[in-house]
Amino acid sequence: MTSDWTDREFPSTICLFDVDGTLTPARGVITDSMKTTLAELRKKCVVGFVGGSDFAKQKEQLGDNAVDMFDFCFSENGLTAFRKGMKLPSNNFLNFLGEERYAKLVNFCLRYIADLELPQKRGTFIEFRQGMINVSPIGRNCSREERNRYEEFDLEHKIREKFVLALKKEFPDSGLKFSIGGQISFDVFPEGWDKTYCLRHLEGEGFSTIHFFGDKAFEGGNDWEIYSHDGTIGHSVKNPLETEAVIKDLFHL
Repeated sequence: MTSDWTDREFPSTICLFDVDGTLTPARGVITDSMKTTLAELRKKCVVGFVGGSDFAKQKEQLGDNAVDMFDFCFSENGLTAFRKGMKLPSNNFLNFLGEERYAKLVNFCLRYIADLELPQKRGTFIEFRQGMINVSPIGRNCSREERNRYEEFDLEHKIREKFVLALKKEFPDSGLKFSIGGQISFDVFPEGWDKTYCLRHLEGEGFSTIHFFGDKAFEGGNDWEIYSHDGTIGHSVKNPLETEAVIKDLFHL
C-alpha cells in the first residue's frame, strides 16, 4: 500500500505516548521543551498519544492544538480517536454493559467508598467516560496538594489495590478489567478496551514498528497491556524528562 507518511524519515514507524506522567507531569501541562522534541520527532516518524482521559482533559494538558501536534490522538484508550485531525469511529462503555449491570457496578463502588476511612474525601468519586468509568476513593475534585498526600496514603495502605480486589470478587464474570493509574484513581473497562484498543486504528496503516512510552508500565498499571503487547516495543519511563531523553537517544535528535 502507499504510505500517507512519506514526508517522514521512517514512514513505517510510529511512536505512541501515554499522556499523564509521560508527556506531561501528573495532571500538569506539557512543557515547551517537550513540544520542541515532539516536533523534531515528527520529522523522523509518525507520532501519537493514547490516554484514558477524555479529549477535553487531554487538551488541558497538551494544548488546544493537540490534533495539530500529533498525527494520531487516542482519547479514552482510542474509543475516541483522531487521524490527521479527522475523527474516527467511536464505541461506548454503556452499550457494552447495559443500564442494569452498570447500575450494580456504580452502586457497589459508592457503597465501598462510603465505608472507607480516608484523611479527606472530596467530590466526583465516579466519572463516566466513553469507554470506562474512572473511580477515585478521594474524589477527583481534590486539590493538587490533597492529590499528592492521597498518593502517599494510597501507597502505604493499598486503598486502590484492595478496592480492585473487592470488585474482581464481586463481579468475577463481568468481562471487565481494572487498571490502576495516575495518583488517585483506577479505571474500569471491558476486556480488550485497555490502551491496546488504539492499535485497531493502526491496522492497515503499514506500520512495521510501533514504539510505546509509558510511566505505568508494570503489571496492574494502565500502560502494562500495550507496553507488553506483542505488536509494540515498550519503553518504561519515570517522567517526561526521561521520555525526552529516551526519544533523543533512540532517534538521534
